Amino acid sequence: MGLTEYFDLDAHDTTVRTEVLAGITTFLTMSYIVVVNPAILAGIPDTKPGIIIDGFSPTQVRSMLAVVTIIAAATATTIMALYANRPFAQAPGLGLNAFFAFTVVGALGIPWQTALAAVVVEGVIFILLTAVGAREYVIRLFPQPVKFAVGTGIGLFLTIIGLQAMGIVVDDSATLVTMGQVASNPVAILSVFGLFLTFALYARGIKGSIIVGVVATTVLGWLVTQAGLVAPDAGLVAASSSATYDITPLAGSFLQGLGSIESFSFALVVFTFFFVDFFDTAGTLVGVGQAGDFLDDDGNLPDIDKPLMADAIGTTVGGMLGTSTVTTYIESAAGVEEGGRTGLTALVVALLFVASLALVPLAAAIPLYASHIALVVIGVVMLSNVVDIDWNDITQTVPAGMTILVMPFTYSIAYGIAAGIISYPLVKIAAGEYDDLRLGHLALAAAFVLYFFVRTSGLLASSV
Repeated sequence: MGLTEYFDLDAHDTTVRTEVLAGITTFLTMSYIVVVNPAILAGIPDTKPGIIIDGFSPTQVRSMLAVVTIIAAATATTIMALYANRPFAQAPGLGLNAFFAFTVVGALGIPWQTALAAVVVEGVIFILLTAVGAREYVIRLFPQPVKFAVGTGIGLFLTIIGLQAMGIVVDDSATLVTMGQVASNPVAILSVFGLFLTFALYARGIKGSIIVGVVATTVLGWLVTQAGLVAPDAGLVAASSSATYDITPLAGSFLQGLGSIESFSFALVVFTFFFVDFFDTAGTLVGVGQAGDFLDDDGNLPDIDKPLMADAIGTTVGGMLGTSTVTTYIESAAGVEEGGRTGLTALVVALLFVASLALVPLAAAIPLYASHIALVVIGVVMLSNVVDIDWNDITQTVPAGMTILVMPFTYSIAYGIAAGIISYPLVKIAAGEYDDLRLGHLALAAAFVLYFFVRTSGLLASSV
């Protein structure tokens, strides 16, 4: 059986060439995780400790984590490709890795082995819930305006991530965010050039325009640096690193963590991992599914249980190997916008991750500012999803608007979904539209309120 038949390309109106281009695009936009995930999980010595292994330097630990990151991403994405036949890529999630390293291990003082055990337990719970259809049931309870708003919220989220990496948006003590010193920052100058080059190529309808834009920006940054027009440390060229392939100090370390847990604090850590990952993944699947026109008339992703199972297995395998929670990546939208419609796109991503194992230092060859150009381009494109929302109905506007706005402002897909889900029954009750409410809507809203209470009350910290 050939690729066309196995992935049913004809039925999805796509070709092998299109799927390969889409897979390469997605990989380029998310390849930064091979560098960023190890940097976060290894922590910052003396200030924010993360995974520290006796007898190994921080550089060696980061190399181990890079290899584990690649294996976990390749495993989960392969399952997504062959089992779910969806163009969604997976890898250790941003945000959850920071919570793992800086909060659970750093601030709370929980051993990193125990934190990994919590990730594995979370993954096993996900597998069981997915097998009986519970996760799919909960996602189908999402109010319709929230489902239709997720794509746009993710678009804004992608955009701010990209603009920050490009040096165009920076933090500010007075206004929280502001424009960076673009005219004096070589990274920002080159990013602006690459961004508008990519927009121009995209507007011309050139296939692979995002790849061309990212690669052209990377090459130009290298040429400018080599020509001596900017200092070598200006940040236009990604730093290289040596590879360490022995991951035995990490793999299986969760078993040690299971032997030294304190039940209440461990349960709260598992609960936090579980809650955020559950709704991050759900939001990403619905949002990227909307970008690819995969959703049905009710805003649901058909056969969502399969990509959910791939996510659950990926999280479990990742925790066993030695990395934080694996989740579906919003960067998958880049490949979908390039025409990816089947698991062949995901398979290409997985194979590229496997290929990067042989040359781990080259996984960082694309600097962040160049790869994140794709996020801004796709983020802008995804704003078009707002047309599906009935803005003339205030009971639709409020939950949709809250979902869209809270995501980028809190840097969390899950928080945006929470804002939409909590506000939906409130406005429906206020408007007297009780027939639109189901018991599940109220249960979801109550669950999010409980989560925020636990997350913000300091209860998690006081239990350690």
